[in-house]
Amino acid sequence: MFNTSISEIYDKLRLHFYMKVYSRFENREATLTTVESFSMEVIMALGEPTVAQFAGVVNISSPNAAHRIKCLVQKGYVEKIQSKDDAREYHLRPTQKYMSYRQINQDYLEILMKRCQERFSPEDYAKLNEMLDIINHELMPELDIKDYTFFDKVGE
Repeated sequence: MFNTSISEIYDKLRLHFYMKVYSRFENREATLTTVESFSMEVIMALGEPTVAQFAGVVNISSPNAAHRIKCLVQKGYVEKIQSKDDAREYHLRPTQKYMSYRQINQDYLEILMKRCQERFSPEDYAKLNEMLDIINHELMPELDIKDYTFFDKVGE
């Protein structure tokens, strides 16, 4: 069944990531807590949100969000970029340090997609990409992060 397959794929992707992250603990490279990791994933998914947008999406108070962001800034995983439109507003941008941390997952996704390309016919591979694109852009409208009204819908 599709729901079992997609769930198992998602679990395997997370498992691979966690295995790689845990292996870094011995070298003291992994300094993000679990909540900080989740916070960074949200920031990445939102594409340079403001602190208020981040707080709204994860449903926490602005002071709590500010504290979480402060910790991420201190650890060097995120930087605050002043908005060009409103000098009072800051956008959250992942740093190269975080991008290197995140690359663990990206490398494995590239391996997986290369395996799909080798395993499937060009037509099937193109169809797989088409179906994933449809799932991403049409079948998950409540999570369309490019639609900034998404931030206003949080909590509805």
